[in-house]
Amino acid sequence: MNFGKKLAAVAVAGLALIGTAACSKSGSSSSSSSKIPKVTQKTTVVFWHGMQGSQEKTLKSLAQDFENKNPKIKIKLEQQGDYDNLQSKITSTLQSPKNLPTITQAYPGWLESAAKNKMLVDLKPYINDKNVGWGSVSASGIKEDMLNGAQIKGTQYGIPFNKSIEVLIYNPKMFKEYGITKVPATMAEVKKAAQTIYQKSNHQVVGAGFDDLDNYYVLGMKNQGENFSSKIDFTGAKSRKLLNYFIDGEKAGYFRMPGSDKYLYIPFTNKKLAMFVTSSSTETWIKQAAKKGFNYEVAARPSKYTMSQGTDIYMFSHASAMQKAAAFKFMKYLSSKDSQIKWAKETGYIPVSESATKSDEYKSNKDFKLPAKLEDILNANSLYSVPVIKDSSATFSQLTPIMQSILSAAQKNRNVEKAITTGKNKFDAAWKQ
Repeated sequence: MNFGKKLAAVAVAGLALIGTAACSKSGSSSSSSSKIPKVTQKTTVVFWHGMQGSQEKTLKSLAQDFENKNPKIKIKLEQQGDYDNLQSKITSTLQSPKNLPTITQAYPGWLESAAKNKMLVDLKPYINDKNVGWGSVSASGIKEDMLNGAQIKGTQYGIPFNKSIEVLIYNPKMFKEYGITKVPATMAEVKKAAQTIYQKSNHQVVGAGFDDLDNYYVLGMKNQGENFSSKIDFTGAKSRKLLNYFIDGEKAGYFRMPGSDKYLYIPFTNKKLAMFVTSSSTETWIKQAAKKGFNYEVAARPSKYTMSQGTDIYMFSHASAMQKAAAFKFMKYLSSKDSQIKWAKETGYIPVSESATKSDEYKSNKDFKLPAKLEDILNANSLYSVPVIKDSSATFSQLTPIMQSILSAAQKNRNVEKAITTGKNKFDAAWKQ
């Protein structure tokens, strides 16, 4: 799951872009028409983000390291609360572009209209520039799937930053206690193991759960060959199969969704849940919540596809040429091998850098279970992300409340069919906003 959703602080003051160079008068989203300058004077880059806790602490450390190496550049970090608050702040400020930051964390779907209105910078010229960039896309060392995921309608507007994937986290002691000899590799195996655990524990331990209901639906359809789009029939055979899988488990008790506890790592660390599908970054929260001696393991999501989540960094076109050059140098720094190893080791996110993923320094990280297995997991699964198409972001945000209503009806023996029909109406309406 995306744990930016967990971050709690809100900082929504009106902000003015800071910088010594004058703002560009051009509204173009491309910088290919003019030469990218060297940063020769004091320049401030404003960066809006949604990191908090250990993530924000590490980001501040990386920014300080960058400033030490680039004394002419000041990185002004401005925390905007959680992802919902950050998205709202960006959306409202698009109406007054001069108040936008130089760069921001964002999902591509948040910025579809900004790209359409030429308010974002096409980063390809910066990538290909040997002064501020790498000289070529291939030289960046960034995972191709993640780099492509930061595009909006084929244009490279973003550079990947804090990334996670969905994985299966399980309690090996419980598996042994209840006779589960094989880590589930398919959804059918998850169901069978969950039923066994629930029955053998005399209904004291729920067998399995799914943390992100929106991801559950999108990946469930993708694994049946359906991309996330308005063409999905919410009450069609494929969708029904996906819904019934979870509904049956909720009714019988061997599956569960997040309830009043909000996040499944809580019942998991309290030994009330044997396994759950969640974000790889959940490891951070398990480590904080678990008592001494609690053991867990991480395996690939039991499906062909896994969700690639986490934000990218985007640059706004109103910034000056000097600010753009300085900002891209910082973006390049954040995606570098050393920065990504530090980021991953201290936050639990996965590296966007291929060399960081393959490095012994990352793999030998004893604080998290994932590093030593990440390459195998990525080889076993294909990365999928929500397509950047009209209304996809708005519809994706509706999936969790839709699924909650359906599963709550199943759990409480209420009219599930009515909940599904209501869900279909909301799903279809979201695509037509």
